[in-house]
Amino acid sequence: MADRSLTVLARGALTSPLKRNIHARAPLPTTRLVERNVRIDPARLAAYARICGFPATGPLPLPYPHILGFPLAMRLMADRNFPLPLLGLVHTRIEVTGHHALHPEDTPELTVYAEELIPHRRGTEVTVVTQARLDGELVWESRSGYLARHRTSYDSPRDAGPELPLPAIAEWRLPADLGRRYGAASGDRNPIHLCPLTARLFGFPRAIAHGMWTFARCLAEADMSQVTFVRADFKAPVLLPGTVTYAADGDAFQLRSSERIHLAGRTARP
Repeated sequence: MADRSLTVLARGALTSPLKRNIHARAPLPTTRLVERNVRIDPARLAAYARICGFPATGPLPLPYPHILGFPLAMRLMADRNFPLPLLGLVHTRIEVTGHHALHPEDTPELTVYAEELIPHRRGTEVTVVTQARLDGELVWESRSGYLARHRTSYDSPRDAGPELPLPAIAEWRLPADLGRRYGAASGDRNPIHLCPLTARLFGFPRAIAHGMWTFARCLAEADMSQVTFVRADFKAPVLLPGTVTYAADGDAFQLRSSERIHLAGRTARP
Protein backbone atom coordinates (compact mmCIF):
# COMPACT_ATOMS: atom_id res chain seq x y z
CA MET A 1 0.00 0.00 0.00
CA ALA A 2 2.90 2.36 0.74
CA ASP A 3 4.27 1.90 -2.78
CA ARG A 4 0.86 2.59 -4.32
CA SER A 5 0.38 5.77 -2.27
CA LEU A 6 3.80 7.05 -3.28
CA THR A 7 2.99 6.32 -6.93
CA VAL A 8 -0.28 8.25 -6.68
CA LEU A 9 1.49 11.13 -4.92
CA ALA A 10 4.10 11.22 -7.70
CA ARG A 11 1.36 11.30 -10.35
CA GLY A 12 -0.34 14.14 -8.49
CA ALA A 13 2.97 16.02 -8.37
CA LEU A 14 3.32 15.70 -12.15
CA THR A 15 -0.21 16.91 -12.91
CA SER A 16 -0.28 19.73 -10.32
CA PRO A 17 1.69 22.31 -12.40
CA LEU A 18 -0.83 21.84 -15.24
CA LYS A 19 -3.72 23.04 -13.07
CA ARG A 20 -3.29 26.79 -13.10
CA ASN A 21 -6.72 28.20 -13.90
CA ILE A 22 -8.31 27.41 -10.53
CA HIS A 23 -11.79 28.68 -9.68
CA ALA A 24 -14.94 27.49 -7.94
CA ARG A 25 -16.90 27.28 -11.22
CA ALA A 26 -14.61 24.61 -12.65
CA PRO A 27 -16.34 21.33 -13.52
CA LEU A 28 -15.92 18.53 -11.01
CA PRO A 29 -15.47 14.99 -12.27
CA THR A 30 -18.53 12.84 -11.69
CA THR A 31 -16.31 9.84 -10.98
CA ARG A 32 -17.17 7.71 -7.97
CA LEU A 33 -14.30 5.46 -6.98
CA VAL A 34 -15.49 2.24 -5.36
CA GLU A 35 -13.57 -0.52 -3.60
CA ARG A 36 -15.56 -3.57 -2.52
CA ASN A 37 -14.91 -6.06 0.25
CA VAL A 38 -12.18 -4.01 1.92
CA ARG A 39 -10.30 -6.22 4.36
CA ILE A 40 -8.87 -4.54 7.43
CA ASP A 41 -5.25 -5.40 8.17
CA PRO A 42 -5.04 -6.21 11.91
CA ALA A 43 -1.39 -5.13 12.15
CA ARG A 44 -2.01 -1.74 10.55
CA LEU A 45 -5.14 -1.20 12.64
CA ALA A 46 -3.17 -2.04 15.80
CA ALA A 47 -0.39 0.39 14.82
CA TYR A 48 -2.96 3.13 14.14
CA ALA A 49 -4.77 2.53 17.45
CA ARG A 50 -1.48 2.54 19.33
CA ILE A 51 -0.14 5.83 17.91
CA CYS A 52 -3.50 7.61 18.25
CA GLY A 53 -4.35 6.27 21.72
CA PHE A 54 -7.44 4.21 20.87
CA PRO A 55 -8.25 0.90 22.62
CA ALA A 56 -6.58 -2.14 21.12
CA THR A 57 -9.90 -4.04 20.90
CA GLY A 58 -13.53 -3.29 20.13
CA PRO A 59 -15.19 -1.47 17.22
CA LEU A 60 -13.11 0.47 14.71
CA PRO A 61 -12.08 3.94 15.92
CA LEU A 62 -14.53 6.47 14.48
CA PRO A 63 -11.94 8.09 12.11
CA TYR A 64 -10.53 4.79 10.81
CA PRO A 65 -12.76 4.33 7.74
CA HIS A 66 -11.37 7.67 6.52
CA ILE A 67 -7.91 6.04 6.61
CA LEU A 68 -9.24 3.05 4.66
CA GLY A 69 -10.69 5.38 2.01
CA PHE A 70 -7.71 7.73 1.82
CA PRO A 71 -5.98 5.88 -1.08
CA LEU A 72 -9.16 6.31 -3.14
CA ALA A 73 -9.31 10.00 -2.23
CA MET A 74 -5.69 10.41 -3.31
CA ARG A 75 -6.44 8.72 -6.64
CA LEU A 76 -9.40 11.02 -7.17
CA MET A 77 -7.45 14.21 -6.43
CA ALA A 78 -4.35 13.14 -8.40
CA ASP A 79 -6.35 12.54 -11.56
CA ARG A 80 -5.66 14.84 -14.52
CA ASN A 81 -9.36 15.80 -14.68
CA PHE A 82 -9.55 16.87 -11.03
CA PRO A 83 -9.58 20.71 -11.08
CA LEU A 84 -7.33 21.37 -8.06
CA PRO A 85 -3.61 20.55 -7.81
CA LEU A 86 -2.86 17.76 -5.37
CA LEU A 87 0.40 19.35 -4.24
CA GLY A 88 -0.22 22.10 -1.71
CA LEU A 89 -3.80 21.12 -0.85
CA VAL A 90 -4.58 21.99 2.78
CA HIS A 91 -6.96 19.82 4.81
CA THR A 92 -9.23 22.43 6.37
CA ARG A 93 -12.08 20.51 8.00
CA ILE A 94 -13.69 17.12 8.49
CA GLU A 95 -17.15 15.89 9.47
CA VAL A 96 -17.67 12.24 10.41
CA THR A 97 -21.03 10.51 10.93
CA GLY A 98 -21.15 6.99 12.29
CA HIS A 99 -24.55 5.46 11.55
CA HIS A 100 -23.57 2.01 12.84
CA ALA A 101 -20.37 0.67 14.40
CA LEU A 102 -17.82 -1.03 12.15
CA HIS A 103 -15.71 -3.91 13.45
CA PRO A 104 -12.28 -5.23 12.43
CA GLU A 105 -13.80 -8.35 10.85
CA ASP A 106 -16.17 -6.33 8.61
CA THR A 107 -15.44 -5.98 4.89
CA PRO A 108 -17.12 -2.71 3.89
CA GLU A 109 -17.60 -1.27 0.45
CA LEU A 110 -15.93 2.16 0.20
CA THR A 111 -17.00 4.98 -2.12
CA VAL A 112 -15.18 8.28 -2.63
CA TYR A 113 -16.30 11.23 -4.72
CA ALA A 114 -16.00 15.03 -4.93
CA GLU A 115 -19.20 16.79 -3.91
CA GLU A 116 -18.67 20.51 -4.57
CA LEU A 117 -16.22 23.34 -5.08
CA ILE A 118 -16.56 26.31 -2.73
CA PRO A 119 -15.05 29.80 -3.12
CA HIS A 120 -12.83 30.68 -0.18
CA ARG A 121 -11.14 33.95 0.74
CA ARG A 122 -7.80 32.19 0.38
CA GLY A 123 -8.58 30.20 -2.76
CA THR A 124 -10.92 27.35 -3.72
CA GLU A 125 -12.04 24.50 -1.48
CA VAL A 126 -13.34 21.10 -2.51
CA THR A 127 -15.50 18.77 -0.44
CA VAL A 128 -14.51 15.11 -0.74
CA VAL A 129 -16.99 12.50 0.51
CA THR A 130 -16.02 9.05 1.78
CA GLN A 131 -18.73 6.47 2.50
CA ALA A 132 -18.69 2.95 3.92
CA ARG A 133 -21.48 0.43 3.33
CA LEU A 134 -22.22 -3.04 4.62
CA ASP A 135 -24.63 -5.14 2.55
CA GLY A 136 -25.66 -1.97 0.72
CA GLU A 137 -26.47 -0.02 3.90
CA LEU A 138 -24.64 3.25 4.59
CA VAL A 139 -22.94 2.77 7.97
CA TRP A 140 -20.33 5.55 7.99
CA GLU A 141 -19.50 8.73 6.07
CA SER A 142 -17.15 11.69 6.16
CA ARG A 143 -16.89 15.02 4.40
CA SER A 144 -13.48 16.64 4.17
CA GLY A 145 -12.55 20.12 2.96
CA TYR A 146 -9.31 20.57 1.00
CA LEU A 147 -8.16 24.08 0.08
CA ALA A 148 -6.11 25.06 -2.95
CA ARG A 149 -4.60 28.43 -2.09
CA HIS A 150 -4.48 31.09 -4.80
CA ARG A 151 -5.30 34.74 -5.33
CA THR A 152 -9.01 35.44 -5.30
CA SER A 153 -11.37 38.39 -5.11
CA TYR A 154 -13.92 36.41 -3.10
CA ASP A 155 -14.52 38.08 0.26
CA SER A 156 -15.96 35.37 2.51
CA PRO A 157 -17.04 36.21 6.06
CA ARG A 158 -14.14 36.10 8.50
CA ASP A 159 -14.20 34.60 11.94
CA ALA A 160 -16.14 36.64 14.47
CA GLY A 161 -13.06 36.82 16.68
CA PRO A 162 -10.57 34.71 18.57
CA GLU A 163 -11.99 31.58 20.18
CA LEU A 164 -11.95 31.38 23.94
CA PRO A 165 -9.70 28.62 25.27
CA LEU A 166 -11.51 25.66 26.79
CA PRO A 167 -10.44 24.09 30.10
CA ALA A 168 -7.19 22.15 29.76
CA ILE A 169 -7.46 18.38 30.17
CA ALA A 170 -4.08 16.97 29.12
CA GLU A 171 -0.70 18.02 27.77
CA TRP A 172 1.06 16.00 25.05
CA ARG A 173 4.72 16.16 24.08
CA LEU A 174 5.00 15.27 20.41
CA PRO A 175 8.26 13.73 19.15
CA ALA A 176 10.02 14.77 15.96
CA ASP A 177 9.31 11.41 14.29
CA LEU A 178 5.54 11.47 14.93
CA GLY A 179 4.79 12.24 11.28
CA ARG A 180 6.86 9.31 10.03
CA ARG A 181 5.29 6.92 12.53
CA TYR A 182 1.73 8.02 11.82
CA GLY A 183 2.47 7.98 8.08
CA ALA A 184 3.57 4.35 8.36
CA ALA A 185 0.38 3.43 10.25
CA SER A 186 -2.03 5.42 8.08
CA GLY A 187 -0.42 5.29 4.63
CA ASP A 188 -0.34 9.12 4.39
CA ARG A 189 3.28 9.86 3.50
CA ASN A 190 2.92 13.49 2.49
CA PRO A 191 6.46 14.97 2.64
CA ILE A 192 5.39 17.90 4.84
CA HIS A 193 5.00 15.40 7.70
CA LEU A 194 8.18 13.37 7.32
CA CYS A 195 11.25 15.51 8.06
CA PRO A 196 12.39 19.16 8.23
CA LEU A 197 14.07 19.04 4.82
CA THR A 198 10.99 17.95 2.88
CA ALA A 199 8.72 20.20 4.97
CA ARG A 200 10.85 23.24 4.14
CA LEU A 201 10.22 22.63 0.44
CA PHE A 202 6.58 23.55 1.16
CA GLY A 203 7.28 26.54 3.40
CA PHE A 204 7.30 24.95 6.86
CA PRO A 205 10.29 25.39 9.18
CA ARG A 206 9.91 21.84 10.51
CA ALA A 207 7.79 18.79 9.81
CA ILE A 208 4.17 19.16 10.88
CA ALA A 209 1.81 16.66 12.48
CA HIS A 210 -0.91 15.15 10.33
CA GLY A 211 -4.23 16.91 10.85
CA MET A 212 -5.91 13.51 10.97
CA TRP A 213 -3.58 12.46 13.79
CA THR A 214 -4.50 15.54 15.85
CA PHE A 215 -8.18 14.82 15.14
CA ALA A 216 -7.89 11.14 16.07
CA ARG A 217 -5.81 11.82 19.18
CA CYS A 218 -8.44 14.24 20.47
CA LEU A 219 -11.21 11.70 19.88
CA ALA A 220 -9.18 8.99 21.61
CA GLU A 221 -8.88 11.22 24.68
CA ALA A 222 -12.65 11.87 24.81
CA ASP A 223 -15.45 9.49 25.75
CA MET A 224 -16.60 8.42 22.29
CA SER A 225 -18.87 5.56 23.34
CA GLN A 226 -22.08 7.41 22.41
CA VAL A 227 -20.75 9.87 19.81
CA THR A 228 -22.36 9.56 16.36
CA PHE A 229 -21.15 12.82 14.75
CA VAL A 230 -18.02 14.94 15.04
CA ARG A 231 -16.78 17.99 13.18
CA ALA A 232 -13.34 19.55 13.43
CA ASP A 233 -11.72 22.56 11.78
CA PHE A 234 -7.96 22.52 11.26
CA LYS A 235 -6.84 26.05 12.08
CA ALA A 236 -3.03 25.99 12.27
CA PRO A 237 -0.28 23.40 11.74
CA VAL A 238 1.40 21.68 14.69
CA LEU A 239 5.19 21.80 14.32
CA LEU A 240 7.24 18.76 15.35
CA PRO A 241 8.64 18.32 17.89
CA GLY A 242 6.27 20.31 20.06
CA THR A 243 3.97 20.42 23.08
CA VAL A 244 0.21 20.81 22.76
CA THR A 245 -2.74 20.93 25.16
CA TYR A 246 -5.98 19.02 24.72
CA ALA A 247 -8.89 21.02 26.11
CA ALA A 248 -12.61 20.23 26.31
CA ASP A 249 -15.88 21.44 27.74
CA GLY A 250 -19.07 19.45 27.15
CA ASP A 251 -19.20 18.48 23.48
CA ALA A 252 -16.58 21.05 22.41
CA PHE A 253 -12.86 20.29 22.22
CA GLN A 254 -9.65 22.00 21.15
CA LEU A 255 -6.00 21.30 20.57
CA ARG A 256 -3.85 24.31 21.33
CA SER A 257 -0.37 25.46 22.20
CA SER A 258 0.85 28.60 23.90
CA GLU A 259 0.75 30.41 20.56
CA ARG A 260 -2.59 29.41 19.00
CA ILE A 261 -5.52 27.04 18.64
CA HIS A 262 -4.60 24.33 16.15
CA LEU A 263 -7.90 22.42 16.00
CA ALA A 264 -11.42 23.12 17.22
CA GLY A 265 -14.22 20.58 17.13
CA ARG A 266 -17.57 19.49 18.45
CA THR A 267 -19.23 16.12 18.93
CA ALA A 268 -22.90 15.14 18.93
CA ARG A 269 -24.72 12.25 20.57
CA PRO A 270 -28.12 10.70 19.82
